[in-house]
Amino acid sequence: MPQPPSSHLQELCNLVSTTIGGLDDLESSLNQFNSCLSSSVVSHVIDACKNEAPTRRLLRFFLWSHKYLDSSLKDQDFNHAIRVLAEKKDHLAVDILVSELRKEGRTMEKSTFSIVAEALVKLDKEEQALGIFKNLDKFRCPQDGSTVSAIVNALCARGHAHRANIVILHHKEKISGFEHCVYRSLLYGWCLIRKLKEARNVMKEMRSAGIIPDMFCYNTLLKCICERNLKGNPSALVPDALELMMEMRSNKIFPTSITYNILLSRLGRRRRVKESLDILNLMKQSGCNPDWATYYLVARVLYLSGKFGKGNEMVTEMVDRGLVPDRKFYYDLIGVLIGVKREKYAVELFELMKRNAMGGYGPVYDMLIPKLCRAGKFDKGRELWEEATANGLTISCDKDLLDPAITEVFKPVRKEEEVVSLKSTNEVTKPSRYQIKINKRSKRKK
Repeated sequence: MPQPPSSHLQELCNLVSTTIGGLDDLESSLNQFNSCLSSSVVSHVIDACKNEAPTRRLLRFFLWSHKYLDSSLKDQDFNHAIRVLAEKKDHLAVDILVSELRKEGRTMEKSTFSIVAEALVKLDKEEQALGIFKNLDKFRCPQDGSTVSAIVNALCARGHAHRANIVILHHKEKISGFEHCVYRSLLYGWCLIRKLKEARNVMKEMRSAGIIPDMFCYNTLLKCICERNLKGNPSALVPDALELMMEMRSNKIFPTSITYNILLSRLGRRRRVKESLDILNLMKQSGCNPDWATYYLVARVLYLSGKFGKGNEMVTEMVDRGLVPDRKFYYDLIGVLIGVKREKYAVELFELMKRNAMGGYGPVYDMLIPKLCRAGKFDKGRELWEEATANGLTISCDKDLLDPAITEVFKPVRKEEEVVSLKSTNEVTKPSRYQIKINKRSKRKK
């Protein structure tokens, strides 16, 4: 079938993408479309409109195309439309097309099932995802290692490790060649819900199957251990993590900066300053080079614990090592310092950012200038304003902030000391009812 001219193709895309009119209006306009329509044109329009058009308009266009083309619409076009709607998280639209696919005896591709299962589980419809998996034969799609791996991955990604484990037990003979992927997913699922014993059992099963746990497995297990200790036993964070790292080394897998950063992030959440500094030193001694994320985690916990000078030293050390962070590194740390009302150290960190020519200074000026002015430091605020405008930067905060007559300066209010009047030692306090009852009972016993 000949393809429609590009102008007609654009007209079709405009009809689908516009938000003017309802779905019946769309179908009425499509009925007046005079150019040729083919299977490839349908897929092209869905691709072109998927980021602009509402999903229900995409669905109505596809159903109209299906009615118009009848059997000319291929299975791959159905699969493509289902994948697009699943990625757009429109459960009802996916359900309608999946039902049409099954009713017409069409084939569901493995990649389509994988995306549909993932989308359904994310929408808390794991029962429906499992229902499609159990009836894959009715979609002319095999229950093999690929589809078993897909459903296990979808379930475990949302913490449904119990259900995933049942699927594996029922289809263990089908996962040959996909064991590594399946076991990694199951390990992640157990760790996500902090089931350490079950996660350890998965590691044992991997070894018995001849699969050596890799860095991903150990880092996932470390997250589980740290999260459990974070809530139940913070003092065990470092000992348990170091024990796992020893196990890693015994299996010829050496911890990386990512491994240490997992531990440092949990230590930071508990404000464990000494342990954070000890772990940083241990990294260096073990030959593992810290990355900028490591320095961010250590500097952040130092700032939050009131050790501002030491925090700035960490940032300087990072720069001296030649590490180049992204702008978010500075944005976050300056935000932390502003949040704890330490504008002086925030300005120092901003100066360090400028010396390293990071660029993207506009958001920092917007954070610092209002805080400095409200803290009564109008001279520094004006200096930063003039510096920003001289560099051609657009500042979103109001210039009136620089006027002491307009801007209200924050004055910390001290809590009034409560005067506690002590009762005279000669004053006899009236006994409570409870004391009277006790006294009566003691007299009866006598």
